[in-house]
Amino acid sequence: MSEKASSPGGAGTANGSSGQDPADSRPGGPLPGDGESIVVPPAILKQSAGWGRPEGTSAPRTGAPADEAPQIFASNVRRQDMSEAGYDENPPGVGKLGMILGTVLAVLLVGSGVTLYVANKDNSKGSTTQADAVKSTPPAAPSAEPVPPIKDNAKILPNVTGEFGKKATIEVPQEAADGSFVVKVLSEGTGPVVEKNSWVSVDYTAKDWTTGKDIPSSYDEKGKPQIFQAGTDALIPALDQAVVGKKAGSRVLVVAPPAAAFGAQGNEKMAIGAKDNLVFVIDVQRANAPDAVVGGTVTPPPADFPQVKDNGKKAADITPVKDAPEPTELKSHVLIKGTGPVVESGEKVLVQYTGALWKDGKKFDSSLDKGQAFSFAVGGGQVIEGWDKGLAGQTVGSRVELVIPASLGYKDQAQGSIPANSTLVFVVDILDAGVG
Repeated sequence: MSEKASSPGGAGTANGSSGQDPADSRPGGPLPGDGESIVVPPAILKQSAGWGRPEGTSAPRTGAPADEAPQIFASNVRRQDMSEAGYDENPPGVGKLGMILGTVLAVLLVGSGVTLYVANKDNSKGSTTQADAVKSTPPAAPSAEPVPPIKDNAKILPNVTGEFGKKATIEVPQEAADGSFVVKVLSEGTGPVVEKNSWVSVDYTAKDWTTGKDIPSSYDEKGKPQIFQAGTDALIPALDQAVVGKKAGSRVLVVAPPAAAFGAQGNEKMAIGAKDNLVFVIDVQRANAPDAVVGGTVTPPPADFPQVKDNGKKAADITPVKDAPEPTELKSHVLIKGTGPVVESGEKVLVQYTGALWKDGKKFDSSLDKGQAFSFAVGGGQVIEGWDKGLAGQTVGSRVELVIPASLGYKDQAQGSIPANSTLVFVVDILDAGVG
């Protein structure tokens, strides 16, 4: 069995949760390159936003969240040819399988020799027994304290003032928190309800009830909304669970005991102790179902752009311009102008997309076919260069048509059904952006 080439877009969800190569989830498939991928574990990415679950405290669940697969950022080592057995190319004169079996046999022989030597040592000279080995084994880490059930009130609650969309003022009582996990709607919005697996962006103000100290807020200078997929256990329960069932536009008070926050570890970087109760005032800014698309007034593309037919929650039809010269530079046209914030380089952006070939309009990939929006960091090299350049500076809620020359796409490498040196056309809906 030879190495499988990744098909455009892959067979999994847009975030690679199916167990396929995570690169398959990219628009068009893996990036061009000669090498193996440098993989950054998801835990590191989550913790970089501050609100990821502490390592080792994930609650039991039936399936991994959509963004649990490692994210692939770059290539640095050329992938070797594979033998028909699926191993690296055989070295001269010996099969790879033979080498593996030989190595295993050698390890077993050496191990048995060591075991016999230890077993026959004079006990008076301090031989290690099974009992000694058990005694020397460090105890297993205690399991995380279960998250208490959510209540909508408690005898003692912080006082909150301020309007939705602005930093809240939180006054914590003199009395200690009673350990309840409280989620209370302070003002209800009129937007869509956040369901499990909905993509949501929130602004927040936060305070440590135990110490009375403020925790950095998304409303602080250079702060950004937190964007995540709700109910997937990706963030601490104080955020992940608190927003499920709430409407976009709502302001929500959350009182989180340690089990709903950072548990017995606390968070040293934020100066949060192991027994600290936290207070959040969460403003649910936007909520998008995994198959959401943008809406609004369409401005048709210029005559020299491929024409686009909107098919709702199905992939768009892209019709090429007959006899038009193939572009050599990145071109973009805003089909629907969104009214949300401007997408900045470095932000995590959530999009739906359809990709087609410039020459004949043949579709090669679409997140809408997978029923799952695609997320990535703009300017992080996780997607082809034309995407990084073409989406930065656009506004959330926009639909953008990108015409990407081969030099900013897959260059001289074929990619699945995309021939080498292909100009690509994408229709991209920008659903949301923030920190993630």
